[in-house]
Amino acid sequence: MNASYDYIVVGAGSAGAVLAGRLSEDPAVKVLLLEAGPKDNSFWIHLPIGYGKTMWSKKYNWCFHTEPDPGMNNRKIYWPRGKTLGGCSSINGLIYIRGQREDYDHWAELGNSGWSYDDLLPYFIRSERNQRGASEYHGAEGPLSVSDIGEKNQLIEAFIEGAVENGVPRTDDFNGAAQEGAGYYQLTTWKGWRWSTAKGYLKPARNRSNLHVETNAQATGLIMEGKRAVGVKYRQGGTIREARASGEVLLSAGALQSPQLLQLSGIGPAAVLKEHGIDVLHDAPGVGENLQDHLQIRATYEATVPTTNDQLNSWAGQAKLGMQWLLHRSGPLAVGINQGGCFMRALPDEAKTPDIQFHVATLSADMAGGSVHPFSGFTLSTCQLRPESRGHAHIQSSDPLIPPAMVPNYLSTDLDRRTAIASLKASRAIANSNAMSPFVKREVKPGPDATTDEELLEFSRNHGATIFHPTGTCKMGIESDRMAVLDERLRVRGVQGLRVIDCSAMPTLVSGNTNAPAVAMAEKAVDMILEDARRSAASVSVNSSRQTESESALSPT
Repeated sequence: MNASYDYIVVGAGSAGAVLAGRLSEDPAVKVLLLEAGPKDNSFWIHLPIGYGKTMWSKKYNWCFHTEPDPGMNNRKIYWPRGKTLGGCSSINGLIYIRGQREDYDHWAELGNSGWSYDDLLPYFIRSERNQRGASEYHGAEGPLSVSDIGEKNQLIEAFIEGAVENGVPRTDDFNGAAQEGAGYYQLTTWKGWRWSTAKGYLKPARNRSNLHVETNAQATGLIMEGKRAVGVKYRQGGTIREARASGEVLLSAGALQSPQLLQLSGIGPAAVLKEHGIDVLHDAPGVGENLQDHLQIRATYEATVPTTNDQLNSWAGQAKLGMQWLLHRSGPLAVGINQGGCFMRALPDEAKTPDIQFHVATLSADMAGGSVHPFSGFTLSTCQLRPESRGHAHIQSSDPLIPPAMVPNYLSTDLDRRTAIASLKASRAIANSNAMSPFVKREVKPGPDATTDEELLEFSRNHGATIFHPTGTCKMGIESDRMAVLDERLRVRGVQGLRVIDCSAMPTLVSGNTNAPAVAMAEKAVDMILEDARRSAASVSVNSSRQTESESALSPT
């Protein structure tokens, strides 16, 4: 079952679906897209609030766990990752955030030419179909649909006003001129439905004869000829198959599985590879290193007014929510869980830009996607935007079906610990504001007994969890940085015909949710791939012409 293509894309997630959709726009280019999971045909994928179901689905979710983390009192942290067409964009919290201008300018300052905010903004705009229409910062014609929440909520309004009391300005656009502010999020939804990259980029392309999409097809390794990637091995239905690429192999399997595939193929830290009996093709010490994630710390409250908890805890309430969505495509089912939030400085004397993000939910549970509490509750969730803590993702075996060992090393630096404490204090300050305190019956967690910095830090260690943004494990960087796996064009250094295009490539974590940045990175990558292909073709043509001229000069007249 061998086949040949121009490009093979591994992973149909936030970035991979973009690559396959865009590259196949040229009918002369033949593209294979491999996805380890099934088609995205579950109703719970497409219902915005349905990620409460897919959060635990082993069919659509890898359901990973980290190794016991010392910073989290040796707890294993649950890391859901998408395993279906659309990847994490099919199971995420829908929030459309790009990050701060300074994030991307920092990438460029590190030597990654072409990755400043001004370089990326056109790709954010190109990818976006915003309900508000086109503007200096937004697009109206792109494949990725973005909508307003629509209906105001009294708890979200109280939170916004409480943030304003604490010196945070109100904003109606976190993705405009400045991110700092409190307001409602925009979501990757359209008319009450989730809008994943599979829906935006793949669905319009599925009838193209030059695009071949294989689901339930898990990549198990790269096919290398010398130091050139020429194909991919993948497992489908218990059978190992091979596909060949005459152009390039594009890894978009995510920050955990892209480095895993490189390591399994002999590209990675030599000591790690040798430990598992893998021949070292290219010693790349940065593969799997530089792992970063946003740590979520959830403060939960009992409310004096009914919340979504009450609706979900009664048959009548559930029926009302269902009818609201069926008849009007509106209400909590149409907007997911976190409707509003803010970006602010928890450590204002140290942070030049917002250093924490709030996700505000009109429901409460012990963890994201868990069963809601039996009382009227809401959640103020914070995460540190630019953590200093770094971990790694290393293979545990030469068996590609065994997931890598994930070691996030949360709260391993002084800044990260102090920011965790300050973020809980910020939650309390907003909850105790004049605007919000009338809605607060009691603080459930951390609770009134947690008063000292040490107690707040211990709460963070015992209850903190991921906000689902692992990144950085194949970072791009300058050649003199031995830990930089990729160059600024996302090509794997030391080999040919191979790129990594997903959140692995981020040298540092962006200040916010990662779906929109992954899409923009893939949009930019498509342009780079096509530019490089044209240059290569032109070079071949010139060399061929020179060879012909040389042969003509040498031949007898």
